[in-house]
Amino acid sequence: MGWDSATIMGTLYWLYCILAVLLMVRVMLKNRDTVKTLAWMMVLLFLPVLGLVLYFFFGRDTRRVRMIGRRLLSQLKQRDHLYGNSGESCEIPQEYSTLVSFFKNSALANPLGADDVEVIADTSVFESALVGELQKAKEHIHMQFYIFENDDFGRKIASILAEKARQGVEVRLIYDSVGCWSVKKDFFEQIRCAGVYVESFLKVRFPLFTNKVNYRNHRKVVVVDGKTGFIGGCNIADRYVKGVKWGMWRDTMLLVRGAAVHGLQASFLVDWYFSNRSLVSGKRYFPCAGAVSGIVMQAVPSNPVGEVRTIMSGMIKLLSAAKSYVYLQTPYFMPNEPFLLALKSAVVSGVDVRLMIPMRSDSFVADHISMSYIGSLLNVGVKVYLYTGGMLHSKTVVCDDFVSSVGSANLDFRSFYYNFEISAFVYGKGVAQKLKQHFLDDIALCHQLSLNEYRSRSFLHRCFESVARLFSPLL
Repeated sequence: MGWDSATIMGTLYWLYCILAVLLMVRVMLKNRDTVKTLAWMMVLLFLPVLGLVLYFFFGRDTRRVRMIGRRLLSQLKQRDHLYGNSGESCEIPQEYSTLVSFFKNSALANPLGADDVEVIADTSVFESALVGELQKAKEHIHMQFYIFENDDFGRKIASILAEKARQGVEVRLIYDSVGCWSVKKDFFEQIRCAGVYVESFLKVRFPLFTNKVNYRNHRKVVVVDGKTGFIGGCNIADRYVKGVKWGMWRDTMLLVRGAAVHGLQASFLVDWYFSNRSLVSGKRYFPCAGAVSGIVMQAVPSNPVGEVRTIMSGMIKLLSAAKSYVYLQTPYFMPNEPFLLALKSAVVSGVDVRLMIPMRSDSFVADHISMSYIGSLLNVGVKVYLYTGGMLHSKTVVCDDFVSSVGSANLDFRSFYYNFEISAFVYGKGVAQKLKQHFLDDIALCHQLSLNEYRSRSFLHRCFESVARLFSPLL
C-alpha cells in the first residue's frame, strides 16, 4: 500500500528534526565561539531546510582545517626562506615592543624599515599612482585583489599588465574567485594570453563549492620590482574611483618604498604558492634597500586557520596599550565581544576613542547590524561618527600619534575569523599624524551620533537590528 502525501510530509518533517538536532549537537561539541554557536543553532532551529543549506555551505569548519590548514602550514614553513637576504629586521620600538613581538611570533611578520610611506586618501590619486608605478616596472609586478572588474579601471590596469608582460616583465595576478564571481572568465583568459600569470584564489566549483566559498582572500597588495608596494582597502573596479549613487568612495591606501615592501612581497609569494603550488623565491624578489627614514612597518597577514586571530588580537593589544587616543574607520562594524570590551575598557581608562562608520554602506543588512553594536559604546563615551559623504570603505586605526594600521581587514566577524587578510602596522609619527589628520578632515563630512538620538530609534528599527545581529557571525 502506497504512502499518502500526509505520511510522506510527516516522515520528512521528523527526518529533518532528527538531522537538525544532530547538527546542533555537532555545533555544540566543537566548543568554538559561543556567539557563533548560538547563531548556528538559531539558523538550524528557525530556518527549516534553508538552515541546513546554509550550514552545508558555510558552517563546516572541519573541511576548512583539512583543505586549507595543511597547505597553509606548508606555505608558512617557506616564509623565512622567502625573505632570503632581505636585510636585518629593524629595531623594535620600545613603546610597542610587545605588539611587534606578537606579530613577529604569530604571523612571521618581520619589522622592516621603509624609505617612505605615503598615505593616499583619494581613490583617484591611488589610480594615478598605481598606473605610474606599474609603468615603471622593469623586473616584476605582483598584484592581488579581492575584486578585479572588467570595467574601465579594470581594463586600464589589465592593459598595462599585458603590455609589461610583452616587454619581458614577470607579471603575476591573484584574484579571488568569489570576489570576481560576476567577471567572465574570458577577461582573465585574455590577460593570460598576453603573458600574465593569472591565478584565482580557491576556485569555486560544484561539488567543491562548499569547501571553499566561506574562506576568501580579501587582501589588496601590489609589489613592483620588490621596491615599491601598495596596501589598503581599494579594489580594482570603477566604483572605487568614480563613487556610488549616494556619493564618492572614501578609501585609504599606503604607497610603501624600501625594505618594508619585502613583507608585502613575502605575503604575495606565500599566496602564490597556495594558489598554484609554485614556489617563487630568490634575492631578485627582495632587492637591497636604501637608507631608512625611521619608519618601521610590519605587513601582518591573518588567515582562518589556527588558534590565534592575528589582526584582531593585535588591535586588541593596541587598544590596551593606548594612552591618549585611538581613531578607527571601518565600513562594517560587527565585532566580537573581546574587541567590544577592549574599546570600552580603553575609553573608561581615559582614552579618546572615536569610531567612524558609513551612514550608508553598500550593504543594507550590515548597516543595521552595525548600529546594533553602537549603543553600548555610546553608553561608555565612545564617540561615533556616521560618514555622510558617500561610501566609507577605509579600514584604518591610528593611536597616540605613533602607531597606525591600514589594510584590508574590516572590524567584523568575517575579517576576524574567515578571510585571508593583511594589514600594515606602521610605527612612526609622520604616518600616524597624516592618518589622524585625514580622520579629522573626514569628521567634517560626518554626523556625530548622540546617545539620545540613538535611543530615539523606532521600535521596528531596533527589532530589525537585533534580529539581524543574531546572524552577524555568519555574514
